[in-house]
Amino acid sequence: MSYLEIILPFGIPPTPLARELVKQMKTHSLAMLLGHARQDSKHNFDEFARLLPHEHWLSRHFNSSKSILNSPALTHSRMHAFNLQNPEGYWFTLSPVHIHIARDHMVMTDPRRLDISTEESRALFEAAKEICEELGKTLVYGDAKTWFLRADEWAALQTASLDAAAGHNMEIWIAKGEHEVAWRKLQNEIQMLWHIHPVNQSRDEQGRNTINSVWLHSGSAELHHLDCELNTSSFAELMQKKDRKNSVYVEDLLEPALNSDWGTWLIHMNQLEHNWFAPALQALQSKQLKTVRLVLSDGLCLAELSCTAPQSWKFWRKPSLDTLLKLAQSSQ
Repeated sequence: MSYLEIILPFGIPPTPLARELVKQMKTHSLAMLLGHARQDSKHNFDEFARLLPHEHWLSRHFNSSKSILNSPALTHSRMHAFNLQNPEGYWFTLSPVHIHIARDHMVMTDPRRLDISTEESRALFEAAKEICEELGKTLVYGDAKTWFLRADEWAALQTASLDAAAGHNMEIWIAKGEHEVAWRKLQNEIQMLWHIHPVNQSRDEQGRNTINSVWLHSGSAELHHLDCELNTSSFAELMQKKDRKNSVYVEDLLEPALNSDWGTWLIHMNQLEHNWFAPALQALQSKQLKTVRLVLSDGLCLAELSCTAPQSWKFWRKPSLDTLLKLAQSSQ
């Protein structure tokens, strides 16, 4: 392998805390890579885009329009992962979620932090499935947090990804388009049924967040294959592959960043030094790799940087994380 690409969502620290976080980062290898890296591109995104910068980057190879008005068309890919092979029609991912009132609007909690057992999910799924069937829709179970809804006539709906919508005003991010009224009707009926469902009554008694709504996103008409490993391989496993180019998507920083848990973000960043940055630098220095490419993002910005073999390095450049500071400042 001569080329390694690491996609790291929220590898850019938040502007107000960037200087303090960078000061506490123990990532010498990352500093070495960034100190000798060339910035290939940088893109700023609208704060009301319906997908995050890294999601746009991941989906751009099969989304020729490069739309920021819709969540990535990944439902068929998710269904494929559950061995639901090539289903006909237009399918959405339907995610059970928790919403709460924040001042004068409704906010969705990050679904990663929503604990839901298989038994609870199955019971709520069966209740929702009956409503969907009454309205002529097919609902299929994937796992506790991932269901699939066929709605061919809703193909033009503009939906927001879970990560783009989490923590924000739901009214802004909810699906828009010609059939949005029909979608809201389905959503409302599920919400009303679940409000009195024994699963939620039990959760409420236990002081746990109820599963009180569903989120529609990631509509697709066909299977798309991602061209990167989704956090499933270690560095050593990647290096054993014979492919000339390998890309890996590492989402360790995503959950803490979406929940403004910057202490955990810092812990994970320092772990990435051991798991990815140090091995990548060593492979570059030993000529096992010719190029290491970093794709870093936050909620509004995405930057692509590349670092080539040491013989091309400028000797006066020193290890530095200043690039992260500059990217944080420029993404405001």
